[in-house]
Amino acid sequence: MAKKVAFLCVHNSCRSQIAEALGKYLRGDEFDFYSAGTETKPQINQDAVRLMKRLYGIDMEQTQYSKTVEAIPAPDIAISMGCDVGCPYMGRAFDDNWGLPDPTGQSDEVFVEVIRQIEDHIRKL
Repeated sequence: MAKKVAFLCVHNSCRSQIAEALGKYLRGDEFDFYSAGTETKPQINQDAVRLMKRLYGIDMEQTQYSKTVEAIPAPDIAISMGCDVGCPYMGRAFDDNWGLPDPTGQSDEVFVEVIRQIEDHIRKL
């Protein structure tokens, strides 16, 4: 049975969505990946969507949507993307905090750097 890994952010629209997509893409045969937040956004961050398509050929809008913690199975491994905007509470402590800055509203270069950091973390899981 694959371990369930959940990536958690407040809005579940950018970093956690990127991590879910990259997790499935890179290591989906080893883990079940989810993302969630304490709040939702009507759509995934459009810069994240555009750059993930360009870098990996992944269309996050085809397979993912913004959802709350209650909408995913209880994870075996819970990872916070970074608490610069306040950490979501999911009923237990996080197993890790990746401490990633929120690239929303930043340049493509900043976005790509955060995406590469997420990829690096996932490879090390």
